[in-house]
Amino acid sequence: MIASDKIEQLIDRFQFLEAKMADGTAGNEIAALGKEYAELRPVVETVTAYKDLVTQIADAEAMLSDPEMKELAEAELPDLKAALEASEHDVQLALLPKDAADGRPALLEIRPGTGGDEAGLFAADLLRMYQRYAEGQGWRFEILEESLSELGGVKEVVARIAGDGVFAKMKY
Repeated sequence: MIASDKIEQLIDRFQFLEAKMADGTAGNEIAALGKEYAELRPVVETVTAYKDLVTQIADAEAMLSDPEMKELAEAELPDLKAALEASEHDVQLALLPKDAADGRPALLEIRPGTGGDEAGLFAADLLRMYQRYAEGQGWRFEILEESLSELGGVKEVVARIAGDGVFAKMKY
């Protein structure tokens, strides 16, 4: 079960941040408020979806007493309860504390293993894969150091990947 007091504190903080930003604050304070607001927004959206499901289940259970609506409510309740379980899991994940390094850029080093030229070609494919992944995520991919072989393979490459949540996705 999810602690409702923690959820309410998050929602209250989110609403406070919205109000504070709408009132207009100093330039240096607005950046800090905007960052906290951006971090809380997905959590509050997940919590709001969870609360909506709880309300829908309560409404469906109330409809069970109405003979005309009983059949519809019985058909709807299993789907709602399954969605509630998934939503509760999403809320629990959203409430986990974030790692301080998750927003930082990542350095990527690729070196071929043993295997000669084939390993260098594979390393080049791996580099292109990471470049395409970074582009798909909207991240900046910058090659800092690069050493290529005669066949177009990679001997060594170091790249910097920067953007929103890069380290969180790339650390594992």
